Amino acid sequence: MRNKKKLLIEQLEQKLAHFKDARKVLIPQKGWVNTIRTTLNMTREQLGRKLNMTKGAIQKIEEREATGQITINKLKDVGKALDMKFIYGFVPIDGTINDLVNNKAYILAKKIVLRSNQNMKLEDQGIGDEKIEETIKDMANEIKREMRKSLWD
Repeated sequence: MRNKKKLLIEQLEQKLAHFKDARKVLIPQKGWVNTIRTTLNMTREQLGRKLNMTKGAIQKIEEREATGQITINKLKDVGKALDMKFIYGFVPIDGTINDLVNNKAYILAKKIVLRSNQNMKLEDQGIGDEKIEETIKDMANEIKREMRKSLWD
């Protein structure tokens, strides 16, 4: 089971590798539809004809995209009308999926170890800082290996 989860993460990493520079993409303030349309020197009326819509409807599409209130299907339709392919996805804010899992595992392990150590200190059985860090790393590796659901709580 562990190998299957590891394989799934590796496969996801490969798929997301194509988007590695996506974090550098800045979304235009007026949205992509408006930016692409105006850059191509296309009027709303022209785009509207391709979509069988009025120029007012195109303006609404641009406004909805800019405010995040547009559907994925509508963006696909607009992309097709612009002779472009609409692509969407999710990428980690920093690093890779593996980095994300490692960070979450470390945070969870630290929480568990420090809570346990606090209880042990109350009983005069606490451990030193080096041992705590080693224990956190060991537990983080175990959590990652098991891919515990609690990782996402």
